Amino acid sequence: MEQYSIRGIADIERIEQVPLEQRGIPASTYEMIRDQAQRTPERIALTFFQNGEQYDKPLDFSYQQLLGGIHRTANMLRDLGVGPDDVVSLLLPNLPQTQFAIWGGQACGVVNPINPMLEAEVIGQIMAAAKTKVLIALGDVPGSDIWPKVEKLRSMLPELKVVLRVLGPPTTAEGVLDFDEQLGRYDAQGLSFERSIDPQDLCALFHTGGTTGTPKLAKHTHAMETYIAWAVGVMAGFDCDSSMICGLPLFHVNAVLATGLAPYAVGARVVLAGAAGYRDRTLIGNFYKIVERYRATFFSGVPTVYAGLLQVPAAGIDISSLRYAICGAAPMPIELFRNFEAATGMKILEGYGLTEATLVSSINPRDGERKVGSIGIRLPYQPMKCVKLDENGVFQRDCDDDEIGTIVIKGPNVFPGYTDEAYNETCWVAQDWLNTGDLGRRDAEGYFWITGREKDLIIRGGHNIDPSMIENALAKIPGVSLVAAIGRPDPYAGEVPVAYVEPEQGVALTSDELMKRAGELIGERAAVPKEIVVLESLPKTAVGKLFKPALRWDAVRRVYQRELGALGEMVQSCKVEVGEDKIHGMLATIRVVAADEPEQAVESKIKQALANYTVRYRVEWKSA
Repeated sequence: MEQYSIRGIADIERIEQVPLEQRGIPASTYEMIRDQAQRTPERIALTFFQNGEQYDKPLDFSYQQLLGGIHRTANMLRDLGVGPDDVVSLLLPNLPQTQFAIWGGQACGVVNPINPMLEAEVIGQIMAAAKTKVLIALGDVPGSDIWPKVEKLRSMLPELKVVLRVLGPPTTAEGVLDFDEQLGRYDAQGLSFERSIDPQDLCALFHTGGTTGTPKLAKHTHAMETYIAWAVGVMAGFDCDSSMICGLPLFHVNAVLATGLAPYAVGARVVLAGAAGYRDRTLIGNFYKIVERYRATFFSGVPTVYAGLLQVPAAGIDISSLRYAICGAAPMPIELFRNFEAATGMKILEGYGLTEATLVSSINPRDGERKVGSIGIRLPYQPMKCVKLDENGVFQRDCDDDEIGTIVIKGPNVFPGYTDEAYNETCWVAQDWLNTGDLGRRDAEGYFWITGREKDLIIRGGHNIDPSMIENALAKIPGVSLVAAIGRPDPYAGEVPVAYVEPEQGVALTSDELMKRAGELIGERAAVPKEIVVLESLPKTAVGKLFKPALRWDAVRRVYQRELGALGEMVQSCKVEVGEDKIHGMLATIRVVAADEPEQAVESKIKQALANYTVRYRVEWKSA
């Protein structure tokens, strides 16, 4: 891949002087990997170890072997009746077989990676919405609850005729085949069937949320994924000497594309760091040793990963190979950003993206100014701007520099829509611009800054949670009149779900009883609220519509007030108020009266207490 210096928006515009169609991007994900395998068949493409403690016991796959596994998988799926429009769902941890299934599935049909930590009922709804023809799932292995879920799914989905079991003990169950045993029966040298893949053919369906019973599945085309692999390589500077650690789950676009297809496109090495990825504590504990052993140049993580790594000593370990660390999926607290860079000496490239735009839409330039707290500059060939919409979501005008508006994008990475047309009605602005639902501003140098969220999505550690899943469940509880679920700032996960409940008149509800029922009713463990607040009346607009911004302000106020309350006698009085600011969006004002401590000492303590939160604040002093 041609190397570019990316210092700012002028370099993006310089790249765009050559039309995208002249960049020679392959027509399909299969062709992208195949072409590279033909160029460098003996180069190591994939390294796998079981967990963080066994990092020195790797299993390596050359590009020729990776392509062979893809060929075998595609040929097996075609023999099982999977055609170009048929869907293969995956319930797998991070294994080499998962890589074969993703890319072999796309060579043959459409893949649907699913979060295996979801409850069986939710997984079943996703598979039904995707019209799954074949399921590839982890077998009955110790420490995993995937196979018991598969057994429930088979009774829920009688139309599911074939399950391919990866690992685990043999079974005589009808319709269950052993993935690895079957794989060995098929040709590794090429596809045994004829298929001409059009760039606009669907290759994947990714679950992005949706209410219970109506999952929101985003369509991906081959053109979207091959473009983003090329663009990520350009922005991050991937080359054949790169070594990328993959610790995020392979049901998420970040792991599949940023630490999958993008490295494969240039002949780099992917280090698949254990079946459980970053959820394995031994991986975090041995992370820097893994970097040293495999001369890792890049890794991608969410803020929780960086917070964990900050607790791991790197002294005496050679991590000089690391060029950049990429952070996305959730906003990174500024102090965590600075502390991590200071402790490790590496650079963090913070970016922004969404599944509906394949993976990423903007990132801080690796060779230019990295503005801490911003999401960087846009990708080449992907226009991005902020606009003013009316109360019905209708386009009014483009925003000026530093004026907050709704972020919209268009380009080769923007999806064609959701499988359920009902979700597509509010997707688009001015015909072909995707409404991201995020609020932000663009500064005079082309950097974008997130200031809030227009849509209700809750992002917990990079995992998307649709608040309606929580609201619909809690609304079933007798005595509940109105429910609102929002994201509350969290120092570890970025956001966690919390709910506000308005009881019916004359009904007494307690947070404890609601929390107990929530755990029983909500089918996604990550979506169970961390707190439920009961209010006599939830805030509403003049026309009676629920006003969620006021609840978000209240959630920030409560958590900041709690953190500052731990300062004890240092502060006589501390009152937190939260509202909106024209430049930063949500802003907390902390009004304090100091006891016997100087203002500088108190402000230092406040900074320390709130260091890992992303909502900005200012301190105001008042007389005792």
